[in-house]
Amino acid sequence: MNSFHVNKKKIINDPVFGFINIQSELVYDLIEHPVFQRLRRIKQLGLSFLVFPGANHSRFEHALGTVHLMRQAISVLQLKGHEITPGEAEAVTVAILLHDIGHAPFSHVLENTLVEIPHEEISLLLMEELNREFNGKLDLTIQIFQNQYKKKFLHQLVASQLDMDRLDYLSRDSFFTGVTEGVVGIDRIIKMLNVVDDQLVVDVKAIYSIEKFLIARRLMYWQVYLHKTVISAEFLLINVLKRARELAASGETLFTTPTLRVFLNNHFTNNDFTNNISTEGKNILEWYTLLDDNDILTSVKEWQNHTDLVLSLLSKSIINRKLFKTKLEPTPVSESWKEKMLNEITENITGDKKLAPYFLITGEITNNALNRDSENIFILFKNGKVKDIRKASDINLSALTKTVRKYFACYPKELDFY
Repeated sequence: MNSFHVNKKKIINDPVFGFINIQSELVYDLIEHPVFQRLRRIKQLGLSFLVFPGANHSRFEHALGTVHLMRQAISVLQLKGHEITPGEAEAVTVAILLHDIGHAPFSHVLENTLVEIPHEEISLLLMEELNREFNGKLDLTIQIFQNQYKKKFLHQLVASQLDMDRLDYLSRDSFFTGVTEGVVGIDRIIKMLNVVDDQLVVDVKAIYSIEKFLIARRLMYWQVYLHKTVISAEFLLINVLKRARELAASGETLFTTPTLRVFLNNHFTNNDFTNNISTEGKNILEWYTLLDDNDILTSVKEWQNHTDLVLSLLSKSIINRKLFKTKLEPTPVSESWKEKMLNEITENITGDKKLAPYFLITGEITNNALNRDSENIFILFKNGKVKDIRKASDINLSALTKTVRKYFACYPKELDFY
């Protein structure tokens, strides 16, 4: 019987970083795994493609990009004399590869709609499942991911104010949306990474690159992630699924994929995921890894023709990009304005006041580029001193730490008398 050897040292051509080398057999095997391949079917930026036509990139290529940056960061730190063993290098690379493995369809949109558990927790549960399948090869990866390993700076490369995740998504999202304000000097930042007292720091020569990184992050939030039309689309999708769930609970017949039906008909809790309960012939994590953007879009496309007015109109709004108008204001809309708008919606659209709230969405969005309560970015000076970027910088970064809050109202464009 002939045996053959699979070449697992692959080169992948990435539009953002060029050629990415897969240097580890474990990384290759994880990329090949169906749980990771699922990320090809989850858009990195949710419904942002309705605003930025090029934003069709997936979580899959983002994860590969973070692996590329992690390899570069490890090499830089090793050259500067910091010990990172081959086992640690592989483990931290796997941690960044799998950091998004638990993402819900359309990224953050459905995290509190179909499932009520943060994607980071699902990522960890899936890592533990993979670890069993790979006979404990992910033990160190899980320790690093949970910040339980002795070398804390390895966790900071995966999750911190200046991790490989952020460095990749800012550049990648900027590339695919065409919003140039997100371009960051990644090469320079990575070349200037260092470690002092088990803390990830950046050499002072990169201080301007860090300032640019923080400003780019703030601008990308306003221009892309919190774009008012993106907000409109995302909340429309949330309301579509909310209505679908209500109809399913009342016994209404709905077209759905089998996987989506499981999540529409059940309200799974954190405990259900942690215990990996079984339902309809599969464990909940197995069902979850079958759920992707295709389940949602296929179902929403069919719901355009449903007899329920709310489900039909909202689904048509998404599929045909007839999105609601969104107003951003410094203060919340008044109760009297809300009441007036609900009356208009009842009179012109629903004919039933109970259904009107589906067509009026209000809430708030916040943006701060540097969270003062979480880990800081530290700058290493030539004399060996380490300072927080806010004290090291010669520009006032207080605007970046301040939480900016805006209030939004989304409603059908034909009722635009705001």
